[in-house]
Amino acid sequence: MTASIENTSDGSIKKHIPLLIVLMLGLFLAILNQTLLNVAIPHLITEFGVTANTAQWLLTGYMLVNGALIPLSAFLIERFGVRRLFLFAMFCFTVGSLICGIAPTFSIMLTGRLIQAIGGGVLSPLVMTIIVFIFPPHMRGKGMGIFGLAMMFAPAIGPTLSGWVIQNYDWHILFNGMVPLGAIVLIIAFFQLKDIQPPKDVKVHMPSVVTSLAGMGLLLYGFSEAGNDGWTDSVVLSTIIGGAVLLIIFVLQQIKSEKPLLDMRVFKYNIFSLSNIISIAITISMYAGMFLLPIYLQNIRGYSAFDSGLLLLPGALVMLVMSPISGTLFDKVGPRPLAIVGMLITSISTFEFTKLTMDTPFNHILAIYIIRSFGMSLLMMPIMTAGLNQLPQRLSSHGTSMSNTLRQVSGSIGISLMTTIFTNRTTYHVNEISSSMNTSDPFFMNSFHLFVQKVAATLHLSQDQAQQQALTILSGKMTQQGTIQGINDAFYWATAISVIGLILSFFLRDVRKDKVVEEKKSKAQEEDIRMLPAPKSINS
Repeated sequence: MTASIENTSDGSIKKHIPLLIVLMLGLFLAILNQTLLNVAIPHLITEFGVTANTAQWLLTGYMLVNGALIPLSAFLIERFGVRRLFLFAMFCFTVGSLICGIAPTFSIMLTGRLIQAIGGGVLSPLVMTIIVFIFPPHMRGKGMGIFGLAMMFAPAIGPTLSGWVIQNYDWHILFNGMVPLGAIVLIIAFFQLKDIQPPKDVKVHMPSVVTSLAGMGLLLYGFSEAGNDGWTDSVVLSTIIGGAVLLIIFVLQQIKSEKPLLDMRVFKYNIFSLSNIISIAITISMYAGMFLLPIYLQNIRGYSAFDSGLLLLPGALVMLVMSPISGTLFDKVGPRPLAIVGMLITSISTFEFTKLTMDTPFNHILAIYIIRSFGMSLLMMPIMTAGLNQLPQRLSSHGTSMSNTLRQVSGSIGISLMTTIFTNRTTYHVNEISSSMNTSDPFFMNSFHLFVQKVAATLHLSQDQAQQQALTILSGKMTQQGTIQGINDAFYWATAISVIGLILSFFLRDVRKDKVVEEKKSKAQEEDIRMLPAPKSINS
């Protein structure tokens, strides 16, 4: 089981289809698990008798372990090989799911989630590395498009699936259902999965491991808490600063090291660096929609969690269909046309979400979200592929680890950034609306008295009772209007970030053409050498 999978030609890709299906199923389960729990949190609070802040650790803890392990994935792949690492990751994920499904207490539930996260943290860069090795550069877009099926479809379908299960069944099914699927993937992988390269006996630099784990953990914790407590909170500031300092130390360690844990030389390649910056912009914009729209639909418009999840489902189906198609298009036209068109669609559709009101039709929101998902489906994998194509094969695992690390961090930053903007702007708008209701204004007071009389007549209340009821209704209306305006403002920022990504997309180029030019030059040089006249005889 240690035979090597070589880079293959067009015709031999088909033999790896069963392997790819196994890998995608494992990755899909891991990514799905990240978003599956969101809707179930209220039920778990009641089930275990814990506070909302305590229950959030089921999400935060998973993200911390997941994110902290990603930078180590390049070393782990090299040290243990893809076969052993994939089997270990799926084993941890399956065992963690079993523990969560039968957990009698919150602490055991949290333990199960953390064990799940150990497996989930390395699966994404691991699968990307395998795809980079299996697919040659001219077919890599198709391979990464297949990867995108899991990466984009799973987070989008998670809330819908979770809402449906919670509404109709018991929350335990969310985890118990993962166990047989994980076991099937494990069994198939045991017999089918082979190493792409033999494991190497490389030694780990422990100080680098410590700074990486601690730095990523503190940084992600700080960003996740910033969404709840604000950026000025002492714990938030101290953890973000502490995490940033440790990661700077980690980077310096890797630059100096002969055999780095995560090779920073990947950023010497300009298209790889550029593609990751654009990817960060896309991720922030994507998470903005996934975070803000459920708040608008559930808290303002009164839709159920299942209904708001259904809004995301058609967009997820569009991504499911388009991800392999966009990969094939990438192989034919390169990254720039796809990036420009996709980013333009994403920017325009994100801007449309800045116009939400109390009366915005559900179907209108659904249509915009579908269009937005279509734009993003043209972007995600092609841009990531464009960057990875520039890297030499020896840096492939480091490149995939770096891309996944940046995506994890940018997702966390995106949610906390949008939360902060939304919260601050909502407070501002509520105060602004409140100050406009001036009791010294005759027009306002006349309108208020008419409203009080209407409430009194409708609800059959005394004048004092009607006045109190009218104030309560007005306060609710102010909060609603301020919240909508706060959401719109957050989407303005998401639009601005998308536009930055659009501008940067014009600077992308197809690095595969660079390699073709280099090959032609080398052949021309060979021909020149052959055409040189033979040296004259010494005796002549």
